[in-house]
Amino acid sequence: MIEIIPAIDIIDGKCVRLQQGDYALKKIYNEDPLEVAKSFEGAGLKRLHLVDLEGAKAKRVVNIKILEKIASETNLIIDFGGGIKTDEELDRVFQSGASLATIGSIAITEPARFKSWIEKYGSSKIILGADVKGEKLAITGWTSITNVNVFDYIDNIMEYGIQYILCTDISKDGMLMGTSIDLYRKINKRFPASDIIASGGVTSMDEIKKLDEINIYGVIIGKAIYEGFISLKELSRFGI
Repeated sequence: MIEIIPAIDIIDGKCVRLQQGDYALKKIYNEDPLEVAKSFEGAGLKRLHLVDLEGAKAKRVVNIKILEKIASETNLIIDFGGGIKTDEELDRVFQSGASLATIGSIAITEPARFKSWIEKYGSSKIILGADVKGEKLAITGWTSITNVNVFDYIDNIMEYGIQYILCTDISKDGMLMGTSIDLYRKINKRFPASDIIASGGVTSMDEIKKLDEINIYGVIIGKAIYEGFISLKELSRFGI
């Protein structure tokens, strides 16, 4: 069964969502991310995708205290991403309670460092973040679109022994207009040995079912929960 991974995105210590990665199109959903995390745990969900949007833009981890608080007051398995650029920051993320770290930009700009992190922590602790727009990679909190094709990128980095690939289609993210089933099908077919996590635009239980049917490992759900398109009650059966 597909792994349900609810998302909390943080700006100014608050739970927010963007549209297509645009920081100007920010909507605050809750002043207290811990309260949101506890609601996920209360529904029986086990995972949490926690994103430091400020950190991603600033190129350094900013909201580490939020991670510490959620990790200390829930039993959620947290993967944390956003602004992790140095060995010290990655160490701190794990010491602060994250079970996994999502790494995107560094894997593109400093592949040797990314490889060293996998060698140090193991592939079960590092998630390769591949944020795309039109199958081209985006970096630095989605503020910069590269000319690098996502399939070529993953191909080049597979030799590092990555296990998890989190692919977000920015054009779909936060739009509540459906997710890129075909994109995830293509990635899963191309890289069958990896566990693919789909992210961006998931709006219905039917889409989750379709992703499950094509053997996608996990799905990140954010705005659809906050806007009531998908209820925690509906998702609760995945926590069993």
